[in-house]
Amino acid sequence: MSGPGPADGGVLISLTAVASLLAPDQPAVAEQVRHAHEDPEGYVRRYANRLDDRGIDEPFPGLAWIALVDALHERKLLAEFDWKESAEEIRFGLRGLASGPSVDPWTLFEDGESELTTHDFLEVCGRHYREVGAALVVLDIESDCYPVAGLRADRVDELVSLARNAGFAAWPLGV
Repeated sequence: MSGPGPADGGVLISLTAVASLLAPDQPAVAEQVRHAHEDPEGYVRRYANRLDDRGIDEPFPGLAWIALVDALHERKLLAEFDWKESAEEIRFGLRGLASGPSVDPWTLFEDGESELTTHDFLEVCGRHYREVGAALVVLDIESDCYPVAGLRADRVDELVSLARNAGFAAWPLGV
């Protein structure tokens, strides 16, 4: 097996690096990820109510990734969109992200873009974010939703690589 793995701590190192990349001023995000990875039973007990909303009642291999998504969401660093979300709901959710760009990408939108499917609209959002030097990324939780976070465009490849090293998937929107 190549690359970092659980035995050498590579997964935890990659997971906490993703947390630090997406929440640089929020060390509690990396701590929640660490807790889920190192003590999954304790994490499930502590966050039972939050996990119940996802139908999770026991540890599973992707628990630390879910912990990351939930911790980011709790701090308004990630918005989660249903596969059939309206354009207005997506705009509202993205505007509320603390990790949004300093320049407003919404002024770049054209008429008719709000009629797109959720996936297509998110792709357009990603392109508009790129135009202002930011990026939108999906943290795949193997569900019918899109957990979306923002970061600087020049950090996307690093994020994707770290997620892959941890055994998870993340990808940019609008590329």
